[in-house]
Amino acid sequence: MSAKQINWLMFYMLVIMWGTSFMVTSIAVDQFSPIQISTMRIALGAIILIFAAKLKGRSLPKDLRSWVYLTIFGITGNALPFFLISWGQQSVSSGTTGVLMAFMPLITMILAHYLVENENLNRFKIMGCCLSFCGVALLLGPQIEGSHSIIAQLAIFCAASSYAANTILIRKLPKFDPVVGGAGMLIAATVVSLPVAIYHGFDNISEPSAGALYAVIWLGLIPTGFASILYFSLVERAGPSFISNVNYLIPILAFFSGIAVLGEEVTPLSLISVAIILCGIALTRKPVKNMTV
Repeated sequence: MSAKQINWLMFYMLVIMWGTSFMVTSIAVDQFSPIQISTMRIALGAIILIFAAKLKGRSLPKDLRSWVYLTIFGITGNALPFFLISWGQQSVSSGTTGVLMAFMPLITMILAHYLVENENLNRFKIMGCCLSFCGVALLLGPQIEGSHSIIAQLAIFCAASSYAANTILIRKLPKFDPVVGGAGMLIAATVVSLPVAIYHGFDNISEPSAGALYAVIWLGLIPTGFASILYFSLVERAGPSFISNVNYLIPILAFFSGIAVLGEEVTPLSLISVAIILCGIALTRKPVKNMTV
């Protein structure tokens, strides 16, 4: 198998791991609280990344300043979005969640315009954003049944915004070795989340069904732990631009896996909405020479 074929294999494995995570979260939220899911997911992922760092002969930072940065990254990149996604999915389907998370690169693009040099908006980026927002309005409009549904959808949108903010912070703040940084972020996120989870209690930990328990274990080991290792490896092999293409496929897989496995509702309007959102994302990637706003 050629290097290019291996890269594409790794790419599609990432799409599967991340794209099905919303479906698996829908199974977990039936019996675990959002803080339980996010904390156990983060802790299991941290164990995987710690072992990966040790296998590569890398050591975790020993200075306070590094851990302050890693704590910031861990909160914005793991603890907060994992909790918000789990909380939102108590009321929002996994497919809708995956589509809402497609806004992460769009929010990143807007933040980068103001915070990162040479990342200016252009007419295609602006039109793509407007088109994607129209698609989301079409998708969510029929689903709004009350204030709780709206708040849950906003929570997922905030999770996407948190991921976007983390992307900008990683570019602006000191750099770490990818595996060490990933392990440090998850360790810091565990330290932040665990006291909250303990305060709310784990009394139901012996009661959940095997399906819910396996769902949490899967979330920690696969889309959080092993997917992070695969991601870091693929960035080194193929570069960040190659990886960014997952943003096209994850919403599609999330949407249709929820329909196929969980029996979530699909309508012609929802299919049109997803297509509009993806077209908007594609439009933002269109290059324009010497055209900024």
